Amino acid sequence: MSRIHLIHQAGALNSYFPGCKIIRNGDKELTWIHSVTPSALSATYTLKLHYRYNEGADVYVIDPKPLALAEGKNVLPHVYSTPKQKLCLYYPQDKEWNTGMYYVHTLIPWACEWIIHYELWVSTGIWFGGGVHHETDAEKQANKEKETTAERK
Repeated sequence: MSRIHLIHQAGALNSYFPGCKIIRNGDKELTWIHSVTPSALSATYTLKLHYRYNEGADVYVIDPKPLALAEGKNVLPHVYSTPKQKLCLYYPQDKEWNTGMYYVHTLIPWACEWIIHYELWVSTGIWFGGGVHHETDAEKQANKEKETTAERK
């Protein structure tokens, strides 16, 4: 696998998403911002993809912010951070994504798929998107508080 140079990533992003905003710092860092409407029934969301060399790529929903939550829920499903709305799009340990893949073929379509599952989750309270569950920061804090309370009893 060889890393796709950021100038090529930027070219592909511009080709697929005319009018998008791209900020590139040589071949070390790239930020892409653009609005997407994942399906004919979906709302419009603004995504931000940020890649930094040796740190990987992160995708965020930056508008609307905050995203609505399903009834009775206090955190978003399958995110690394509810406040930052940093999406969990693949399982890093399984090496499902790497720098030899174009963002327009992987991370951005995966983010759009995440949004469709998110919209269903808001309506039903059930996450149909699959994936490996990992504790969010909010869940870690809640579990820590439960353990502390249990220890006091």
